[in-house]
Amino acid sequence: MREVKLEPTFISYNAGISACEKGKQWQRALGLLSEIEMREVKLEPTFVSYSGGINACRNCMQWQRVLGLLSEMREVKIELNSVSYSAGISACEKCNQWQRALGLLSEMRDVKMEPCVTSFTAGMSAYVKGGQWERALGLISEMHAADVQPTFVSYTAGIRAFGQIEQWQVACSLLSEVWEARMKPTVTCCTIGITACGKQGEWQHALSLFMKMQHDSLEPTQYSYTGVISALGRRGKWQHALSMFLHSWQDNVGPDAFSLSATIRALVVGLSRSPAKQRVPQYAIDMPRTSNLWSP
Repeated sequence: MREVKLEPTFISYNAGISACEKGKQWQRALGLLSEIEMREVKLEPTFVSYSGGINACRNCMQWQRVLGLLSEMREVKIELNSVSYSAGISACEKCNQWQRALGLLSEMRDVKMEPCVTSFTAGMSAYVKGGQWERALGLISEMHAADVQPTFVSYTAGIRAFGQIEQWQVACSLLSEVWEARMKPTVTCCTIGITACGKQGEWQHALSLFMKMQHDSLEPTQYSYTGVISALGRRGKWQHALSMFLHSWQDNVGPDAFSLSATIRALVVGLSRSPAKQRVPQYAIDMPRTSNLWSP
């Protein structure tokens, strides 16, 4: 446009910023924003201009730049909406700036703006990263109260977050909501729930999730099996743990070092609680020797 001496307009600038956003060229997007302000015939950036720059920076994990652009919008009296706030919350949350993310969420409430599903989801992850999982759970209740339908992404974020901090009850509850909403959880989500149950020895819940996976034609992974084996082993259910281990062999899923270690621990814990006359089956004794995991 400059070579043929055509003057860029708002439309062309915004289109350029949008293209930079999609191409993850945040520096160029900010350069176009600055150029708008520095023109001799000055053009004021619009809401669309700033939104493109914010999204470009967010996509490239430039949370400081996002906050800077939000601040500029306030200075030039451009009203922020839920999408603007959500972009800021999401950028901060992804960069582990959970305090700043929650600050933006609080600001939304202060200006009487109803958070959208994206801001709820990012806020929930931010709360968990900040160790405030009770408040994160409260956001899920707020979503329902505000008639904001959680999306698959929302549920996935919640399951991941609560699974990582071993809040197995919440993770399992969210998985149940996914099924009730007639969504199909991923293998990863189910495995996170199983693993959280496994670490707490909640073998009934771990096994229930495992069976639901199979019912939904989701193929369990080595980690799925390990989670169930671990749960069974913690409660002294060594026969069932051994059965799951052998079942993973039959399904050509494993074993791997983790599932083998979990099975051995289950045998040790289980037999320490069993009568002296109870003995380990010969195939379980031979198992470590026949497994190629012990090969150099």
